[in-house]
Amino acid sequence: MSEDTQIEFPLPPRSGEAPGAAASGPEPAMIALLDGRTMSVDIQRYQSSEPKIAILDKRLREKGELPLSKIKTIHLLNSRHFHKSDAVAKGLGADATTPAAHQEFELEFADGTRLQGETLGHVIDTNGIHLFQSQAFGNYTHIFVPVLALKHHRIGPFIGDLLVQNNNVTSDQLNQGLQEQQKMRSRKLGEYLTADEIVSPEQLQQALIRQQSSPNLRLGEALLMEGLISEPQLKAALERQRDNRKTPLGEILITMGAVTEEGLKKTLASKLGIPFVNLKKFTIDRKILVRVPEKIARRHTLMPLYVHEGKLIIAVENPMNRAPIDDLRFHTKCFVEAVMASEEDIEWAINQYYTANIGTLADQLGGSEADNDSQEAEVGESDNALVRLVNKMILDAHQQRASDIHIEPYPGKRKTVVRFRKDGSLLHYVDVPYTYRNALISRIKIMANLDISERRKPQDGKIDFKKFGPANIELRVATVPTSGGMEDVVMRVLANGEPIAIEQLGLSKLNLERTQAAVAKPYGLFLVCGPTGSGKTTTLHSILGHINTPDRKIWTAEDPVEITQQGLRQVQTNAKIGLTFAYAMRSFLRADPDVIMVGEMRDQETTHIGIEASLTGHLVLSTLHTNSAPESIVRLLDMGMDPFNFADALLGILAQRLAKRLCPICTTSRTASREDVELLAREYYADSLDHKDPATQVKHDELVTRWLEEYGNGKELKFSEAVGCAECGDTGYDGRLGLHELLVASKEIKVLIQRRAPVSEIIFQAAREGMRTLKQDGIEKSLAGHTDLHQVRAVCIK
Repeated sequence: MSEDTQIEFPLPPRSGEAPGAAASGPEPAMIALLDGRTMSVDIQRYQSSEPKIAILDKRLREKGELPLSKIKTIHLLNSRHFHKSDAVAKGLGADATTPAAHQEFELEFADGTRLQGETLGHVIDTNGIHLFQSQAFGNYTHIFVPVLALKHHRIGPFIGDLLVQNNNVTSDQLNQGLQEQQKMRSRKLGEYLTADEIVSPEQLQQALIRQQSSPNLRLGEALLMEGLISEPQLKAALERQRDNRKTPLGEILITMGAVTEEGLKKTLASKLGIPFVNLKKFTIDRKILVRVPEKIARRHTLMPLYVHEGKLIIAVENPMNRAPIDDLRFHTKCFVEAVMASEEDIEWAINQYYTANIGTLADQLGGSEADNDSQEAEVGESDNALVRLVNKMILDAHQQRASDIHIEPYPGKRKTVVRFRKDGSLLHYVDVPYTYRNALISRIKIMANLDISERRKPQDGKIDFKKFGPANIELRVATVPTSGGMEDVVMRVLANGEPIAIEQLGLSKLNLERTQAAVAKPYGLFLVCGPTGSGKTTTLHSILGHINTPDRKIWTAEDPVEITQQGLRQVQTNAKIGLTFAYAMRSFLRADPDVIMVGEMRDQETTHIGIEASLTGHLVLSTLHTNSAPESIVRLLDMGMDPFNFADALLGILAQRLAKRLCPICTTSRTASREDVELLAREYYADSLDHKDPATQVKHDELVTRWLEEYGNGKELKFSEAVGCAECGDTGYDGRLGLHELLVASKEIKVLIQRRAPVSEIIFQAAREGMRTLKQDGIEKSLAGHTDLHQVRAVCIK
């Protein structure tokens, strides 16, 4: 066997074959991947100490390496004969107790699928489980399952069944034990940790004392006791740690796939007794912040809590990682003890405590507000308190998921008002003293590379915040001169991230299926319409993410590019140099596109090019600022589009709105009366049925029956209502959800387009084909408890 061919697949327990029999040369195998694909390969190399295999892909005739983290199963195709030997057990000794008899096994994979059969014993190594599936005439085939692919597994009879058979327990006792076990297994890590979470220094000190008096277990021993790892896995991890002493054992075990991060944290809390602190409720001693610089806290994601008897207590995500503790001990020259907190809470605490409270900063700025107006000229845009205030303002907007920051100065001695737009509504954030209004605007202009001397006309720019603060945030800045010689500033906090999966947009099942079917076509025009801020760009990028495959060339023209994704060729338009949407589209047509996305069809030229491109073999996606899907058709025809070309090109139009999502913590509901339900049914069909038609009442009755079955368990309907609590800022809402109206361009709809039918006729035809209007979609989502009727009516006004 060559050096390149090193295969260490184990033999069945109690096998009489020579140890090298399973590694005589390249092993033909069928590999099932976690993404659903299969590969026919020759395995060139497998060692239990390596988290990968070397293969020769038979289809491509190429050699390569495949990480075990991508593999579901490896099925060796060579069948072998089992030679039973009671004197030999590979790796277990002559007195091994692993049975050679046929054992039933059942595997449940992470994707929910199962595999069952019989095995001649089993072997567990660092990377996973080796099974030896029984065949006729004493033969077997080798199946290997990496540990990361598994959710649960059982080999041999359940221990409970054995106990009952041996009269160790009764059936009733076994059932009671299984119920208790299920309760423990179903307990989420967050519930497990927060059940005993610590919220005060006194509680934490008592917990640390208990920890010191508890048995001194090592992490590996604790994980073995919990049954989360095997002895071979621990041995392999310790061997790896000898080569790299700086890497924590827990991190090595996670990298190997031997244990999950959740399992590790649970063991740290339950077996090693390391306290878990809720930093959002914990009172942190602000004096300690002087001893631990912000850059160290951010570098290691740690939060200092307090000092007790010369010992510095800090919160980290993984207390077994010595690097932050050693660094902090060197810097502070005192003993450091680590407790546990979530990474999210630590980052929140760093932002909360190291950057001063916004009210405190505003008070610092206002210290000399009583002085004369001449002080305004003395304030500079580089003033330390002002710089901290602007940074804090941007960080808070990002953390609170605000979409825009509005800065509104007033003449005279009135304070400058700062407001955030959250979930579509403007909320007061802070008031800044009038003496700092010019310096505040100048500071933002400097960050956005704008002309600070120009105050008479609007300016546009961008801020790359990572140059000024600790977060990777991008903002689009617009300044607008207002009366009294003032300037307003509005900063849009750009999404700047990965697209949302199309399945997570909140589309109903029917709308999702129809949207996916429409954009799966190789050419045509698909539009997303709605007012500014209704999430059109987000939806377009979700659609692009769905169809973004290696065999497609996708060009986008956007203003600005807010969401990026691998595989797209994205162009930022710039009207100042003539790079408009229309100009970009003409360029794309010369660049061999499959799919073209243009940010907005805002003029006749862009719309005309888009329709022409869709008729010449390209899939074109774009947005429109219209109220509904049927109205978009009339708008485009009014812009001068040829009705026949437009009808041929159109695939579908998706209209959408964003409604506020009810806070899951404080939401309440009331039972709807029969009269309430009848009125809601009439409102549901207000725009899509002819109320003079006698069949309308039948439709109403059928609708109410369906609602009762789907949302009321056949008994009664409930209307959800917003209340307000500390978690949602007393608004009753937390986040937003989409309401959708999908018009599919059927043959009948295309005929209506060609003869320029009115909007009402298009609506009736689309409704007959299953279209759900925006309000109808909103009513259904309110009955499901996602939002309330007030929000639905507010965003669906025409």
